[in-house]
Amino acid sequence: MRADREIIGAMLKEHRRLVTLARRHLPPAVAERWIALMRPAVRLRTRQEGQKLVGQLGGLPALPDGLPWPEWEGEGSLGFVALIDCGRLPLDRLDIALPDSGTLLFFYFDPEDGYFDPEYPPRAVEGRNPETLAGARVIHIPAGVPTTERAAPADIDPYDHVPLTAELISTGPDWEHPALRAAVRALSDDDRAFMNGHGNSDPFRMALSKPPQLPQHRIGGYAYPVQGAVELDVAATQLGGGTPVDDTAWEKEARRWTLLAQIDTDDEAGMMWGDVGSLYWLIKPEDLAAGRFDAASFTWQCS
Repeated sequence: MRADREIIGAMLKEHRRLVTLARRHLPPAVAERWIALMRPAVRLRTRQEGQKLVGQLGGLPALPDGLPWPEWEGEGSLGFVALIDCGRLPLDRLDIALPDSGTLLFFYFDPEDGYFDPEYPPRAVEGRNPETLAGARVIHIPAGVPTTERAAPADIDPYDHVPLTAELISTGPDWEHPALRAAVRALSDDDRAFMNGHGNSDPFRMALSKPPQLPQHRIGGYAYPVQGAVELDVAATQLGGGTPVDDTAWEKEARRWTLLAQIDTDDEAGMMWGDVGSLYWLIKPEDLAAGRFDAASFTWQCS
């Protein structure tokens, strides 16, 4: 009970910090719209002695005997990135319908991982190219299914094992997030001009990142993007390259997706995504509620 109070207290403290920053750096009406959109998330960080174990980065996964190691056909095996024990997360504090038991496993084809023939370099997973989405996968293993720790395939060099614990945090939408853009559309001309002004977001974004708490592994909430709203990347994947950016279908599609998981570059695990980037798995709420994890989409960003 005391641990629960501490977890909730920490989240409320972070919530108050974000509210203060929004009201300090944004016009009043814009700040209130941003605050109204805030959502809870679970931040995953390295577990210290005495802290609750909720999963792991890297190492080797435990898989059902009949489940083959995930691979991208024609390219190679996917690297095992993370395992999350759903039953150990504070699900009652989140606003997404995660399973209340079982484990989630995340895999990604890292072109710099393993051992490849230099004459035939591997393809990269491209966030806006649906043909490469087979290079990332999320799998849910229900509770009670027998599993065995699986040795990595010969073309995989496993990431270092890092045990994870969880903490509740508050998150807010990125400046370009379609939900925020929709929320400010009915505001005054001055407020909309502020939102459209180049560089107006810089003081707010810089304040949000101080002090930086990296890596920002998380489940649920909003992504911590490197290069803008990840929902727009997924919308581009779903709509294809022929849809103009200013088409209303772009925003409509982006708003159908929510963050499932973000896994950052992590030195402790030996994970480097491009130039200090992040991996993002997104899913539609109706697919998440139905347990259709094969319907998740993927993107990644780096600086």
